[in-house]
Amino acid sequence: MEPLSAAERNTAARLFGELFPQISGIGLAADGSTTRLAWTEEATAAASWFERTAHDLGLQTVTDVNGNQWAFTQDPVTIGPATGSPTAASPATVGSTTAGSAPAGPATAASTGAIVTGSHLDSVANGGRYDGALGVLVGLIAVHILSRREPQPAQPLGVVAFADEEGGRFQTPTFGSRALIGVLPLADSLEHTDAAGVTLAQALRGAGLDPERMGRDQQALDRIAAMIEVHIEQEYTLAKLGQPLALGTQLLPHGRWRFEFDGESGHAGTTPIDARHDPMLPLAAAVDAARAAAIREHGFATIGKLEVFPNVTNCIAGSVRCWLDARASDSEAALRIVEAVRAAAGTAADEHGVRLTVTQESLAPAVHFDAALRERIAATFETIGLTDVPMETGAGHDVAAVSAERPTALIFVRSANGASHCADELASDDDCVTAIAALSAVIADLAANPLTPTASRA
Repeated sequence: MEPLSAAERNTAARLFGELFPQISGIGLAADGSTTRLAWTEEATAAASWFERTAHDLGLQTVTDVNGNQWAFTQDPVTIGPATGSPTAASPATVGSTTAGSAPAGPATAASTGAIVTGSHLDSVANGGRYDGALGVLVGLIAVHILSRREPQPAQPLGVVAFADEEGGRFQTPTFGSRALIGVLPLADSLEHTDAAGVTLAQALRGAGLDPERMGRDQQALDRIAAMIEVHIEQEYTLAKLGQPLALGTQLLPHGRWRFEFDGESGHAGTTPIDARHDPMLPLAAAVDAARAAAIREHGFATIGKLEVFPNVTNCIAGSVRCWLDARASDSEAALRIVEAVRAAAGTAADEHGVRLTVTQESLAPAVHFDAALRERIAATFETIGLTDVPMETGAGHDVAAVSAERPTALIFVRSANGASHCADELASDDDCVTAIAALSAVIADLAANPLTPTASRA
């Protein structure tokens, strides 16, 4: 594999310097945080940015039935299954396939699947500028640079911006990637509501998507031979080690559970203390139990979102909803955390005459990245002078869903301060350009020497 030439590295630095302020400026607040919740005006603006930028970089775009955006070095219709057999155009594609301004790679009727990279463009509320967007932009620039080389890569290359990875509006994390492979519980998810009472189904229709057509998209899957996601590190390990990049080894299992406490509202100054059915009290027990269980299981447990009704200072709450995010080294440990919180909350709810309902909204098992692909990337890193730093993470990523069907890998970019999902999130421009160079070398190697298909992923 060939590292970036001096001219290509200059191009990478120039494009990153021009384009990152554009995407990070969408939904940017005065405090430096970013809010691009799925299916909002900000998300629509980010989608338009992706379309426009991909075209400017000479790529051809398509949007699938689940709202995921794709950009390829050749006409997507000509990109077939990873096995190399042809795939026909299908009505499962919404939007148009549009050519970019520069010539693309050779298009054939029986192309192999593409080497795909990318991430997502949505954010949590008041999140960081790099989370998701960095991976999409790094991918666009790397693929653009490789498409300008002579000879061009023999295998198609692609970039994806998955829809609603964060799940920050409707509590549907990794929506687009899970819908793509058909593991998202759509019937239930479409009924989820945001803070304004809008259902996910309504929001999707407002964004021009048809919920009735969503679900497993074999045509889109057939365009993927392998996928590599680049993402900002969400801890402080690489800074301590003095290394710019790391390779993911696994994603810890994680899930979200909705706890609903239904009590009885009343006047704060007249309702006797011993006659109250205050849902805040079992909520407090749940918060305390979450921390204790996480410590005991050497995992993570967070109750970071609350909805209180009627949410009035001089009124006892009538009902409270909260969401528990639980992660641990294995699924059993994560479920033990949830059960401990459920038990503590249930005991307190019984004591105070409050009804408790617990609903699992998502649960993802541990994901171990493809060993053969990881070895190839580690070898490429060594060739271009980078160290293979293995790293597991408790954060969720779209590449985890794709791992069930295709070889996948995750490359982390050094966080300057360990901050994530907040305004302080930061990566240096130099490290981002290094990520572009490394990703370019990895993709070039894979395109020249494709991975051997794995039967278990067929």
